[in-house]
Amino acid sequence: MNGPEYLADTNAVIYLLSGNNCMRPYLGKRLAVSVISMMELLSFTGITPEEEKTIRNFLINCDLLQVNDDVRENAITLRKQYRLKLPDAIIAATAVVNDLPLLTADAGIFKVKEVRLEKLQP
Repeated sequence: MNGPEYLADTNAVIYLLSGNNCMRPYLGKRLAVSVISMMELLSFTGITPEEEKTIRNFLINCDLLQVNDDVRENAITLRKQYRLKLPDAIIAATAVVNDLPLLTADAGIFKVKEVRLEKLQP
């Protein structure tokens, strides 16, 4: 397989980097991350330089998916339909447009029928 196997939501990356067992089945899988998750991860208040380095090193090994026209329009639709927070709508739309299952523990996204979910239980 050439492309990524899963889109990791922000919380999935946090669980992975902290060694949470819920991510064990996905170790060794090729992951993609939305540019929105990247921004969320690197903008946490109080992040240490070491934590930032760990996140950046992790992201180097992921496919970074951008917000293109299709993602933008899909996010608008999903946000209206499901009343999602904007970052959640963009990440969900990124999964839909790129036809990737979304790894997430975010219950707000669980209701989005258009997304193939891999529900994490930390």
